[in-house]
Amino acid sequence: MVKKVIFFLAFLLAVPVYLRSQIKSNPKREFRGVWVATVANIDWPSKPGLSSDIQKAELIRIFDDHQKSGINAIMLQIRPATDAFYGRGRELWSRFLTGTQGRAPVPNYDPLDFAIEEAHKRGMELHAWFNPYRATNNLIDAHTAANHISKQKPEWFFTYGGKKLFNPGLPEVRQYIVSVIMDVVRNYDIDGVHFDDYFYPYPEAQPLRDSETYYKYGRAFKNIDDWRRNNVDTLIHTLSDSIHHAKKHIKFGVSPFGIWRNKSQDPDGSESNGFDGYGKLYANARKWVQSGWLDYINPQIYFPFGYQVAPYDKLLDWWSNNSFGKHLYVGQGVYRALENRPGWSDRSQIPKQIRYLRNNKNAQGSVFFSSKSVSNNMAGVKDSLRRDFYRYPALQPTMAWLDNVKPNAPTVLTAKSVTKGVELSWQAPALASDGDKAFGYVIYRVNRGERMDIEQAHHILKISFKASETTFTDTLVNANRLYTYVVTAIDRLKNESQASNAVTAGPRF
Repeated sequence: MVKKVIFFLAFLLAVPVYLRSQIKSNPKREFRGVWVATVANIDWPSKPGLSSDIQKAELIRIFDDHQKSGINAIMLQIRPATDAFYGRGRELWSRFLTGTQGRAPVPNYDPLDFAIEEAHKRGMELHAWFNPYRATNNLIDAHTAANHISKQKPEWFFTYGGKKLFNPGLPEVRQYIVSVIMDVVRNYDIDGVHFDDYFYPYPEAQPLRDSETYYKYGRAFKNIDDWRRNNVDTLIHTLSDSIHHAKKHIKFGVSPFGIWRNKSQDPDGSESNGFDGYGKLYANARKWVQSGWLDYINPQIYFPFGYQVAPYDKLLDWWSNNSFGKHLYVGQGVYRALENRPGWSDRSQIPKQIRYLRNNKNAQGSVFFSSKSVSNNMAGVKDSLRRDFYRYPALQPTMAWLDNVKPNAPTVLTAKSVTKGVELSWQAPALASDGDKAFGYVIYRVNRGERMDIEQAHHILKISFKASETTFTDTLVNANRLYTYVVTAIDRLKNESQASNAVTAGPRF
């Protein structure tokens, strides 16, 4: 025992101070997401109408870049304007993909299938991001196909702010939207269903034209605002039940505006004085979490510390106290990091925000907007992730309310010295007590003699989401050094088994 303590102290002394602080501060489990926006080709593809091969190559470059930055979840916008970045559904191909609404990719492929496969190869979850109510991104008739739902069912829509929008008060509209999303849930191997902050539209000078619908369906409500909120509540509740009934492992999350309500409006509100999602967008996001309809809440806290109208720290604290046991992922606006205004003129604003949220036990991670902002290293954010915050891999946090049964451990782990590497092989575990198969594996490595601790992120060598692959060759090795390895199994919701037997080997040079 004394020898082990001496060795560990010697190891710590041999590690640079800055690296020891990184080891300590990097959690083993953390949600590290990024939004990949397709509307108006913000992030991908770079422009409409590219060949399928170019689209694929662009997405691979995006995923590779984010993998190097430690990202473990992609929020991919697959329905930007009542259109589709996928083939097995009831809506038309997106013009942001092919240049013309309804036209299939050439050569034909399914972007969502491709994205899921490529994300999973990299140990990333793929959350399908839907915009529920936006039907068109503008009013240019040529951009909308003759068989688009807005032309087939014009009575379902109203025009507002230069766009066509579904009328959320119509029961048939809610049924249609649920059906669209459930097409994807049933037909694709996604990890999550994700909404952003667009419910009822952001207010313009003009009034919303839904009074006739209110008179028809809203008699039970004392005012039109409460009725509108109930319309969105009903969609969220119905979707939650439908998703979890169809596939228990699919997570359902929403990214609302950063302020639910201000304390001046509601004693349960936050210490802020800004635009509120409850009153302006009719999004009662606090209720959705409190009612258990969501698995995670991802508020867009795109504000700096000390901003009187909407202070980052006060809002994060409020959401953490109102997440009701579900996950809180903080939406962070990287695109704002180069603004020369109070708060954002401090180029270390985003790193300070990450440190702050990591000190809150009720916050489980971040989602960054948007992909291009991170890849372009705005204000050095990508450098901060790679060198510090996301230097080591992380598993996604578990969700005990969806599944808390751990897989069984892999067995018969062996190691063989090969040229410039170590080849590992193991046997897949038996089914878990709930009947689940392993979804993937986590491979851990330490130097021989070092204590193996599978709770330490810096011991993770590889996270795999492919249960059929029960071999791995470690090529990140040094000559004349021996390493000790163990492997664990993970299920779809990232519950982790105990470690396999340990093996020790070194490369052959």
